[in-house]
This record gives sequence, C-alpha cells and structure tokens, in this order.
Amino acid sequence: MRDSAGVRQLNSSNHPPSEYQRIFENYMGKSSKLYLVGAVYVVIVYDVGVSRVNKVKKFLRQHLNWVQNSVFEGEVTRAEFERIKAGILDLIDEDEDSVIIYRLRSMPKRETFGVEKNPLEDVI
Repeated sequence: MRDSAGVRQLNSSNHPPSEYQRIFENYMGKSSKLYLVGAVYVVIVYDVGVSRVNKVKKFLRQHLNWVQNSVFEGEVTRAEFERIKAGILDLIDEDEDSVIIYRLRSMPKRETFGVEKNPLEDVI
C-alpha cells in the first residue's frame, strides 16, 4: 500500500517490528515519533527561577548558540530538537517558569540594535 505521496506503507500486522523499532519503542514509548532526517532552526527564550537559570543555560549551551541573556538559537536535527524539549521539561518548574521556542525552516535575517552580546560570526 502507498500513501498519497507514493511512499510505501507497511501494514504492522503483516510485518513484525524490527529489533531497532522495539529498542526505540522501549526507550521512547510507542507514541513517540522517529525523525530520521531534516533540521530546524530554533530560537529559545526562557524566564526561569533563579535556582534553575544556570542549569537551563548549561543544558542549552550543549546544543545551541548563546545569543544574549536567556536567549539561544541554532540549527538542530529534529531528533535533537525533541531531546532539547525533553531536557528543558526535566529542568523547569512548569508552574513557575516560562520557555518559548520558535521553530523556523532556516536561519532568519536578523537586525541587532545596540551591543550584540555574542555575534554569530565569532562562532567557529
């Protein structure tokens, strides 16, 4: 069977899950989506409690470029994006903190007024 884009769809009742699928489902849960290709450009803005600021900043620095206080951006794979979201949710208190994530298809044009805290041209 093929979907509307002509991609062959496997009927799960006729094809048992592969070992990889079983491992993935055990690790991530059956409702998780697997993103194998593609990338997204993200901008993450956060306002978190003082006790969590450094933890969130340290975590995001592992994945994205620091732009200025409480702002990170960069291109990541879809799988890495899912890991970032999960990591943020583990670190924040959803009753007190706020995190906003903008997902874009590519790096947007950007204008800076005043002092640029961490110019992207400095990133190697």
